[in-house]
Amino acid sequence: MREKLASIGDDFWIEDEDGDRAFKVNGKAVRVRDTFVLEDLTGREVAKIQERKLSVRDKVAVERDDQTLATVHKALVGIRDRFAIDVEGGPDLKAHGNVVDHEYEIERDGDTVARISKKWFRVRDTYGVEIEAGEDEALLLATVVAIDSLTD
Repeated sequence: MREKLASIGDDFWIEDEDGDRAFKVNGKAVRVRDTFVLEDLTGREVAKIQERKLSVRDKVAVERDDQTLATVHKALVGIRDRFAIDVEGGPDLKAHGNVVDHEYEIERDGDTVARISKKWFRVRDTYGVEIEAGEDEALLLATVVAIDSLTD
């Protein structure tokens, strides 16, 4: 994944461990709110990541089929970068670590479900997302895009 979502309207590919394209992040330039669409290889929308402007603190919603899957927001407590991910109809997630430098983990009930790191790559502006088997890849990748947009 690219290090920064430089501006709305930017599109980029998420590649798998073999360097093959797996998902496209489509930045929507015509929206008032920051909006990104995560698409599979066929161009089908698998998640929409959309900023929520009318709230006390910044929030980003992750949606699928016009239903909110999760809401990502910066945690109110703690001195390190921490984000709460409120998952609709399931156990919540939390992200913690050095989010700005892309060295953090996403956990559910104390178990790591995804690791995000730049250390795995020599290519500038690139970082990796390792997702545990059996997890919802689209939800977790969309969550990483949401966190990235909240830290810009």
